Amino acid sequence: MSGLAALTIFHVILSLIAIIAGVALARGLISGQRSDRWTQIFMVTTAITVLTGFVFPYHGFTPGIGVGIVCVLVFIPTALARYRFQMAGLWRPVFIVGALALFYFNCLVFVVQSFQKIPPLNALAPTGGEPIVGIVQAVVFIAFLVVGFFSVRRFRPIMAGF
Repeated sequence: MSGLAALTIFHVILSLIAIIAGVALARGLISGQRSDRWTQIFMVTTAITVLTGFVFPYHGFTPGIGVGIVCVLVFIPTALARYRFQMAGLWRPVFIVGALALFYFNCLVFVVQSFQKIPPLNALAPTGGEPIVGIVQAVVFIAFLVVGFFSVRRFRPIMAGF
């Protein structure tokens, strides 16, 4: 196995773990319950996924690189909100919105990659520009807006032992 193939597998596995942890994190946010373990798994796997995305061979600026840059810019205040400022005051919605934005970008890349790599989906959208891809992306975006709305309203972390 080549180094690039190993990097790709590592990157994909981390991305999938980040998505699974993101589901648990979002569930905790929307139900108003802290989930420190899932949050930590999500933050670490998301950070490594974003960073490994920049290690792939560079063939010019791509949407993936753009998403990676945005994720770095979102990750920094999100991590600060959670780990430095303990989600106190204004940092609570910063953490919620940032974490859900990072989770959304993980899912957005998952959708795009699924249409590119999974044969039955690729048959529906061989160029990636077909309406079905946009429809799925819109559904995912709307779902995240709903989760975000209820998370900001319901999630009030109780800080213990910090």
